[in-house]
Amino acid sequence: MKIQVLGGGAWGMALARLLAGYNHETHLWVHNATHAEQLRRTRRNEALLPGITLPETVSVTQTPAEDPSMAVYAIPSHALRETARLCRFEPETLRVSATKGIENDTLLCMSAVLHEEAPASKVAVLSGPSHAEEVARDLPACVVAAGRDDDVRKHVQDIFGGSTFRVYTSHDVMGVELGGALKNIIAIAAGACEGFGLGDNAKAALITRGLAEMIRLGNACGAEAATFAGLSGLGDLVATCSSRHSRNYQVGRCVARGMTLHDILASTPKVAEGIRTTKSAMLLARKHNVEMPITAAVYKVLYDGMDARHCITALMNRLMRAEWE
Repeated sequence: MKIQVLGGGAWGMALARLLAGYNHETHLWVHNATHAEQLRRTRRNEALLPGITLPETVSVTQTPAEDPSMAVYAIPSHALRETARLCRFEPETLRVSATKGIENDTLLCMSAVLHEEAPASKVAVLSGPSHAEEVARDLPACVVAAGRDDDVRKHVQDIFGGSTFRVYTSHDVMGVELGGALKNIIAIAAGACEGFGLGDNAKAALITRGLAEMIRLGNACGAEAATFAGLSGLGDLVATCSSRHSRNYQVGRCVARGMTLHDILASTPKVAEGIRTTKSAMLLARKHNVEMPITAAVYKVLYDGMDARHCITALMNRLMRAEWE
């Protein structure tokens, strides 16, 4: 099968390597000309995915392949719409979003953005705990393929599934996407918790209460609560809130060191989706009148410059209540 992967970052490289390993005709579209040439020449990107060599069978280009059966989007969420407009495919090409985020301006999840840009095409989502650094080394991972149609999600499952990359299916597209996006915000808070040395009890409470507010917003947006107990919710949340590979977790650790958002963004070429998602989540919470205290605290620290320790104290001093109230 001819598959076009869009995005030359760590996740795009990892997915291209995975698909090429299944003997699919795999093309990798890279937006930046310098990065594309380097990847063609060396087959490596030490800054984003150190120690990993892209197979020679993967075609690295700046021009999308003609008539691929599947287009896999592994790019930053803020660039998804622009990329969908720049790289046009036939309606028959199945679009698969492997991007986790919520568009700031429209508050749409990524599959909805693709639906708007290609209304005649089928769209699926691939999400779950899957750090590129581990997938690229063939370490075991389990993810979820979500889609409106059973045949679409089963097809994605068949294409991506293998001995080290197990794929489950779900019909709850909204739940799968919100889980993948919102957990990045909680990971920023978890990184700060670790950076301040607040201990395992605090981190466990943070993750659990973070999940509770993810479910509240998910329910308000039409998602199913049970989805958040699965791989794309709790699974991804646990991985992202505890891993050295997590960019959002590292953002939180930077916050604990007193770095400003400007300093954090300037310190790394990597994209931490939770930074932008925090804005979208707060707007969604206000729209649906949903209480999200941890998300609100992260927003205040990142965008209002509030002291993180003050936010922690404020969270602990909130009115006590029943756990599932």
